[in-house]
Amino acid sequence: MEETKVVENKSTSSKKNSGKGFFAGLGSFFSGVMAEFGKIIWPSQNDMIKQTTAVIVVSVICCALIAVLDYAFGYGMNFLTSIF
Repeated sequence: MEETKVVENKSTSSKKNSGKGFFAGLGSFFSGVMAEFGKIIWPSQNDMIKQTTAVIVVSVICCALIAVLDYAFGYGMNFLTSIF
């Protein structure tokens, strides 16, 4: 048989900040946001150009595919309705 172990969660993050005011909590939030912005690894200009080009090419291909399918289905529906 398997044993089940019960672990009690004693996290303080879900508790309300009773000792801090609204603005102190807001300042803490923004200092955390600034710390996270420091961890971002921004892509280089060459990477951005390659990724932007890939997005544009894929978008044009999808647009062309949808246009061809729209034309084909429109032609097929007009053909079917002309028969009946």
